[in-house]
Amino acid sequence: MTGHQDDFSHLDRAGRALADVARYPRLTLNIVVGAGIALAWLLLAAMAIRGAEARIGAPGDALLRDLPRLPLPDFLERFFALCLSPAPLDGDIGPRAIALVAMWFLMAIAAMLPSAAPMIRTYCEIADTARIKGEPVVHPLVLVAGYLSVWLAASMLFAALTLAAHTSAASGRIFDPVLGIAGAVALLIAGLYQFSNFKEACLKKCRNPFSILFSNWSARAIRVFRLGTAQGLWCLGCCWALMLVMFAVGVMNVFWMALIGLFTLIEKQTTGTLPTRLAGAILLVWAAALLLVSLSVGEIR
Repeated sequence: MTGHQDDFSHLDRAGRALADVARYPRLTLNIVVGAGIALAWLLLAAMAIRGAEARIGAPGDALLRDLPRLPLPDFLERFFALCLSPAPLDGDIGPRAIALVAMWFLMAIAAMLPSAAPMIRTYCEIADTARIKGEPVVHPLVLVAGYLSVWLAASMLFAALTLAAHTSAASGRIFDPVLGIAGAVALLIAGLYQFSNFKEACLKKCRNPFSILFSNWSARAIRVFRLGTAQGLWCLGCCWALMLVMFAVGVMNVFWMALIGLFTLIEKQTTGTLPTRLAGAILLVWAAALLLVSLSVGEIR
């Protein structure tokens, strides 16, 4: 897309509408990304309310049960059931696997996409400068698509881990010892990773997207998509271990999901290692406590 002086009067109404979308990329970007994040949180909240009705003891469930249950289409109810059931329904694992991938992807959009705001804003600022010079610019939504493609791939892995954990468990209860041990292992990995050099390297890239975007600037859509993929990989390198925390608190615990999203945003906006190391220490202590409790429950049974 080029500058604001382009004449689209020769196009029909639909063509002019699309041209206006290209002419004001920031507006389109804000609407699409904002709507995507809001929709993801809405669906996850509705799913969490339904999950709270069947669980006992999970943090925040008492509050969720008091919230109104909105009527939803049948396909969403089926989607929620596939995500929340502790074992594959009707012995068919395929639909549940697809549903779990969608659920984890919604979680990534809700919790991780807001932390990509500095990267998206930086791209728009560079694009504005190029547009003023009359240079062609690829729409920032292409960059966002590349970023989200990485989290879609990660969602497939998280979905597989979710299926493995629930298949190994004797029940879907929050105090199931197998699920508790799996959660403790997830917390241990997440805590140790907070102290790793690779975590710090990825965090530096996420905190300073300008150098990567500027040095690899391109007017080709495929290269901008790859730029988004590269930024998505750095973000995944920062946050994949934190997403494992959801295995310890319950994958549909919206309170912890919000906390992880907020911490990720703070971690990428601040300098220094104090928030990262402090979170790592808390996760390690939590992992040890959960492991002891889970082993004790297992011995009692």
